[in-house]
Amino acid sequence: MVRLPDVLPVLPLKNTVIFPYIILPLSVGREASLQAVDRALAEDRMILLVAQRNPMEDQPAPDGLHRLGTAALIMRMLKLPDGRIRILVQGVARARVEHFGQTKPFLQAKIQAVEEPEPSAAPLELEALVRAVKDNLERVVNQGKQISPEVMILATNLDEPGRLADLAASNLDLRGAEAQEILGTLDPFARLSRVHRLLAREVELLAMQQEISLQARGEMDRSQREYYLRQQLKAIHDELGEDSDVAAEIAEYRRLAVEKQMGPEALEELEKQARRLERSHPESAETAVIRTYLETLTGLPWATCSQDSLDLPRAREILDEDHFGLEKIKERIIELLAVRRLNPAKKGPILCFVGPPGVGKTSLGRSIARALGREFVGLSLGGVRDEAEIRGHRRTYVGAMPGRILQGISGAGTGNPVFMLDEIDKLGSDFRGDPSAALLEVLDPEQNTHFRDHYLGVAYDLSQVLFITTANLLEPIQPAFLDRMEVIRLSGYTLEEKCRIARRHLLPRQLAEHGLTRGQLRFTDAAIRRIITDYTKEAGLRNLEREIGAVCRQAAVEVAEGRPKRSPVTVDRVVERLGPRRHYSEELLDRDRQGVATGLAWTAAGGDLLFIEVLAVPGTGKLLLTGQLGDVMKESAQAALSFARGRGAGNGVGGDFFAAHDLHVHVPAGSIPKDGPSAGITIAAAIVSVLEQRAVDRRVAMTGELTLRGDVLPIGGLKEKVLAAKAAGIRSVVLPRLNQRDLAEIPEQLKAGVRFHLVETMDEALAVALR
Repeated sequence: MVRLPDVLPVLPLKNTVIFPYIILPLSVGREASLQAVDRALAEDRMILLVAQRNPMEDQPAPDGLHRLGTAALIMRMLKLPDGRIRILVQGVARARVEHFGQTKPFLQAKIQAVEEPEPSAAPLELEALVRAVKDNLERVVNQGKQISPEVMILATNLDEPGRLADLAASNLDLRGAEAQEILGTLDPFARLSRVHRLLAREVELLAMQQEISLQARGEMDRSQREYYLRQQLKAIHDELGEDSDVAAEIAEYRRLAVEKQMGPEALEELEKQARRLERSHPESAETAVIRTYLETLTGLPWATCSQDSLDLPRAREILDEDHFGLEKIKERIIELLAVRRLNPAKKGPILCFVGPPGVGKTSLGRSIARALGREFVGLSLGGVRDEAEIRGHRRTYVGAMPGRILQGISGAGTGNPVFMLDEIDKLGSDFRGDPSAALLEVLDPEQNTHFRDHYLGVAYDLSQVLFITTANLLEPIQPAFLDRMEVIRLSGYTLEEKCRIARRHLLPRQLAEHGLTRGQLRFTDAAIRRIITDYTKEAGLRNLEREIGAVCRQAAVEVAEGRPKRSPVTVDRVVERLGPRRHYSEELLDRDRQGVATGLAWTAAGGDLLFIEVLAVPGTGKLLLTGQLGDVMKESAQAALSFARGRGAGNGVGGDFFAAHDLHVHVPAGSIPKDGPSAGITIAAAIVSVLEQRAVDRRVAMTGELTLRGDVLPIGGLKEKVLAAKAAGIRSVVLPRLNQRDLAEIPEQLKAGVRFHLVETMDEALAVALR
């Protein structure tokens, strides 16, 4: 043990604890401390280094100092220009202050050297602890702790636990209280255990610090790398002249997004695709796909809607100007506008116009759009089989595009057009999906507020769109689809209505299309009637317009060749231009006959006459049916025969007649398929006519379903059938009594000249039809 002087000058330390055998530089500036250093240098260069209890105290009293310190040797001293000195000291041994003998002008104390006891642990445990401390020192150095190589070599060669503990503690960043605690722990094993715990904590702290540093450095490196690459990319684009174009394009997309008031979901998707466009090569295929998508997204009218014109008198004027007749339908449209005027927020119904071709279903939609002041969009669904036509293609496919619904709205430029879906009864379905099922979402007001097109990928509001559908038949339409629509039926036109429509609409349009004026070509009323009756047979007006166009073409040739102006188009000129008449309905009713009854049928093209022929021939009692009859019509014929047999038994026609004869029922125009239950009473009248050998009145037409009991059940399509009867010159029509409510809706001018017989039983019908 080193022998120390009994009295040494004292140097108080603020935040430092010196351990034995440790060399450390100190800066001395306080006056008392300078004098203490001078005294030590003047004697044996020994000085007592003691830590202050309060580092903030500038002139500590003896009570402000710890009693245990370190006796140290001043190895070097350097005076600084500002009056301070720098000294290099080496700890010699622990020393305890017995008492302070002097406080002025510097502290001086009587000390006693502290002997280090023997370790309290077993040698094996002590050796394990020494190795653990050395390993931890290696770890802290490997993790970035700044410890000089000389210290590490010294620690590796040290086997004394006390000296190893002091050496390790002096190289740790310890707080003053922790360092003083280690200095005051005299048992080498306990001191080394304490240092081991501090080293373990230091290892954990350094590991965490290293992890944080690596993470921060990684983020910094990535940011710097991205910045560097972007600068390089910018320089490349500048050289190629591309950067400004792409940036301007993306800026335009973002401007359009703000201008069109896109929703949050659409804005998020636009930003995502814009960032992809920035990173993509301008000539790559992906860039073209992204650009097309962004153009589609920003081309939609997200918040752009046309202002509705809800002037009801003006709407009536437009409807009357565009269409003649159709009063019930016009009134329904006016009701729609009135409700929208009183409650703009109410979701309107989905109108479905059902009727034969050429009666004006599509043009009604255009008139509604014109009356409302909205854009009109038309979409024909005939033959559409792919669901993607409605919902669009997913962008994973080459050539993907949005569905035709969003394409139409984008083309209209407003979010509330009048959207007409034509021919919904002709939708198909196959392995690619069912378009009618996809249309359920489009036409359902509860769902179309968030319509999601597969291509667009974001929700789009269709609730402001006024959807109108058209169909020729209701039967092919799915029930769930039909349930979402309000059906409005359009029947055919009468002869008078067709004449007036030809005058008001068809003639002016055909004259304009052929470059003619009213002075160059005029039609007489008789000529128009002849075209309607002899050259057309339809519920609508398309064939009538074609025939008028044929006459106009002949007149255009004459005008172009400079021929003399001819007189107005008369009946003779119509026959000259159009040839012999093509329809002979009235000639088929030239006289009353047995076994020939006239029925009324409904077809997709409107009403038509149906002639039922029955002939009894020798046979075995069979019923022969010809004329391409459907299953329902065959069953009606069988029911009519059963009714006739029952009636014949009461009128003297016995079973021998039926056993010896076959009844052949034929419906002319055999190449045309025919079906439906409404010919039941007509077939029965023809059969009874043969059995009772009574002629059927040729001016009586019949329609109604027959039961085995002889009751007559109601039918549909009454207006179309009455139109056909009127055109053929029928004077009497036999109807089921339950159709009286439908008869009230037929215009009076159509019923004029026709007598209607409402019957409940087949006997009542026979009383009218048979002579």
